[in-house]
Amino acid sequence: MTDQKPTRREILRPLHLVGIALVCGIFATVVTLVSTGAFTDRVNGAIARGTYEGLTPIALGLVVGGVSFIVTLLGLAMLMLAVDPADVTKRVDRAVLLDPEDASGSPDEKGAESRGDSGDAASGTSSGR
Repeated sequence: MTDQKPTRREILRPLHLVGIALVCGIFATVVTLVSTGAFTDRVNGAIARGTYEGLTPIALGLVVGGVSFIVTLLGLAMLMLAVDPADVTKRVDRAVLLDPEDASGSPDEKGAESRGDSGDAASGTSSGR
């Protein structure tokens, strides 16, 4: 069985980004409706009698959901600008945030290389003499 690695273009399709923003907007709407008591008899009775002052919970939920959708979509679009277009067609086969040369090295080796030690210091020989 071949292991097909997805490209970044396949991972970050625009429809997926809109879907993520839509889910965030729906979540914000539901949280707003529940927290404002839109499903309680007291609030629904006050709305029906006309004594409810201010924005109704449904209208407030739609406003909050719409703002959340737009902010999430703009945030994801701004993050997409940080992706190099040349990297879009490359296959993703490792963690994205790893450096290419550090992908196989252990953390101990990376620490020694960053300090300038080469392993000869542990054996007592110095490469500077």
